[in-house]
Amino acid sequence: MNVVRKDQSYFFFTEEVSLLYHGHGVMSSNISHLVTCRCAAVDLRGHGDSVTTDDGDLSSETMSSEVGNIVKALYGEDPPPIILVGHSMGGSIAVNTAFRHLIPSLIGLIVIDVVEGTALEALTSMQSFVRGRPAVFKSLEHAIEWSVRAGQIRNVESAKVSMVGQLKRLDTAETATSQLDHEHEMEVVTSTSDTIAEEDEEEENGESETSKNSTDRLQSTDKLTSDTPESSTKPQQHTESLKKPESSTKYTWRIDLGKTEPFWKGWFQGLSEKFLSCDCPKMLLLAGVDRLDKELTIGQMQGKFQMQVLPQCGHAVHEDSPDKVADVLATFMVRYKVAEATHNFERAFPGC
Repeated sequence: MNVVRKDQSYFFFTEEVSLLYHGHGVMSSNISHLVTCRCAAVDLRGHGDSVTTDDGDLSSETMSSEVGNIVKALYGEDPPPIILVGHSMGGSIAVNTAFRHLIPSLIGLIVIDVVEGTALEALTSMQSFVRGRPAVFKSLEHAIEWSVRAGQIRNVESAKVSMVGQLKRLDTAETATSQLDHEHEMEVVTSTSDTIAEEDEEEENGESETSKNSTDRLQSTDKLTSDTPESSTKPQQHTESLKKPESSTKYTWRIDLGKTEPFWKGWFQGLSEKFLSCDCPKMLLLAGVDRLDKELTIGQMQGKFQMQVLPQCGHAVHEDSPDKVADVLATFMVRYKVAEATHNFERAFPGC
């Protein structure tokens, strides 16, 4: 599996199936051990490193249309079978994409912890929640620590990936992911230059200096290994870089959630009806059964969709328990025979 780290959405590819996921790299790493798939990530409008002519237009119509356009750009007129997966607002975008038939090869829809009734109720206190968050963080480490202490994300490893994707530098507006990517590139270039310089010096000084220079290179490599991530494709690629934050660099949120209020109701109104009307296999993954509204409760009793509950998780189910969510998604894909299980796969959720 190849993983390209971005911040908001993921495509999982096998020869037969693609799965679009609104989440982060820890979960995608887990699922790669269970089924044979390839993961590439894209940032939706207004998120991560994406830049559009109007980042403020976060309507469900605009963003769902862009999901369809991304699939078309990747595959043209003949896309493979695709499963859409979305969490929270991303779940509403996935539902709207499916409801509008924007992906003709859609074969599955998985929504993580978003229900119309409870989402609309929560909007009344959304502005208070947004105002209660710190406006500025003195470092990336500080932001990660806050997210865990505040209960936004309960898994530290997930927070190390997810929070970085939500922030930008206060002074330059450069996204934190872009900044760390540049720092990583500079470390690689510096390491390469140092190695070349040492080899040139070795040739000039002759055989007598070979042992000394080899020792120096080993020490230099040891230091680099402790400071630099092993691969830019791993979901933890920025973790080690966080050990060396610039003391003068402060960070703020990539997107001002308060300004997106005009779109909030549009994300969730009619969501239950749209979800139930989609004619592909569907799953609702929740942190608790109390989140079900009346329409979905009736639909679930009628067997219109599968439901999986993962208790003891917060709203960010896929980040709090990435291993369990990976199990659920893998079971769904194997059940419908759209992905091949690896030798690591053991069906943990037989009811899926």
